[in-house]
Amino acid sequence: MAARLSETITAETSRLREEHGVVPGLTVVIVGEDPASQVYVRNKQRTAEGCGFSSVKHALPADVSEDELLALIDELNADDSVHGILVQLPLPRHLDEQRITQSISPAKDVDGFHYVNIGKLTAGDAADAFVPCTPAGCMLMVEEQLGKDLSGKNAVVVGRSNIVGKPMASLLLAANATVTICHSRTAELDQVCRGADILIAAVGRPNMVRGSWVKPGAVVIDVGINRVEVDVDGEKKSKLTGDVDYDEASEHAAAITPVPGGVGPMTIAMLMSNTLRAAKLAAGLGAD
Repeated sequence: MAARLSETITAETSRLREEHGVVPGLTVVIVGEDPASQVYVRNKQRTAEGCGFSSVKHALPADVSEDELLALIDELNADDSVHGILVQLPLPRHLDEQRITQSISPAKDVDGFHYVNIGKLTAGDAADAFVPCTPAGCMLMVEEQLGKDLSGKNAVVVGRSNIVGKPMASLLLAANATVTICHSRTAELDQVCRGADILIAAVGRPNMVRGSWVKPGAVVIDVGINRVEVDVDGEKKSKLTGDVDYDEASEHAAAITPVPGGVGPMTIAMLMSNTLRAAKLAAGLGAD
């Protein structure tokens, strides 16, 4: 799905450049040397360049001051060649993550973290808003399996973060699903999950959702990405795993995403989609 989406974005980008002289511009700001963040940023840059975007990276030292970072974001907000601004999270502790993300212009907030974009999504008025990339990608996968109208479907979202859980619930509600949001204090979580036609796991606990929690025929989207140690021939090795026990759950689910290789590629594809939309809106061409 991510590959198909990228092909469509690349074709639209080429048409936008030829017909209107507009090249979507994505700027990524990364602070410090976190290895995982470096990998994510490289993947985002590679995909952006592959889609025909102008891609710029600002790498700042881990001890950069908040004022310096805010000044850079102000410059990017004022730069007409930049349509999308992404500050790679997490940030070092001395920087106020909320203040930084809210300083990005809502029109360039392709991560969908600004309160203006969150408010529009929650209010069901997302025509010119940016939806956070992970839930947007998850929603496309759900729609491919079940269609755009989820009337009569029970959806359970395990996790209540502002980045995944809450926006995911808003998207499912907008598609007429009946939505339950669960979290660490939910009683009898396994039973709640068993009632789900659509089960979204985004809680950050490796293999927490067992196969017995999955309703036969459910669509399961595993957003979790956890690094665990496994024993391979007497040697400890690191392995990535999701929040869902894939082997168990796949025996019950009609469709399930793997980790890695499931939600991750869709998240990056949706970042490109949001940046293309931002370039079109900035040029007065509408979002479609």
